[in-house]
Amino acid sequence: MLQKFNPPGVHDPAGYSHVTITTAGRLAHLAGQCPLDLGGSVVGEPGDYDAQTDQVIANCLAVLAAAGAKPDAVVRSIIYVVSADSAVLAAVWDRLNASPLAAAFTTASTLLGVTALGYGGQLVEIDLTAVLAD
Repeated sequence: MLQKFNPPGVHDPAGYSHVTITTAGRLAHLAGQCPLDLGGSVVGEPGDYDAQTDQVIANCLAVLAAAGAKPDAVVRSIIYVVSADSAVLAAVWDRLNASPLAAAFTTASTLLGVTALGYGGQLVEIDLTAVLAD
């Protein structure tokens, strides 16, 4: 269902593909997943990127499953991290790629450092689009 490739004339990316084409199926557009627990509270101590990343991963896996998809069905991901520090961005990227959600980031992916997200103390958010079987 997915064709992933890197065309000539652009750099060879580390771990993701510049182009992802779906050949069949329906698309599920999933809301940005935040580091909120079931009670709606931001997890972790202030500044705890690891705890927030882990909660976002768990939330992404839950919404993917509810939509009938697995991480390898993701065709587009956008990762938002509150930081301008490339080391922090890389650490979040590495944690995501060492997780059960890692296959989601092998397709068209964007990692953004931003100044703020919607919840007080929120540091990480992930927006996913997945292809579903017909």
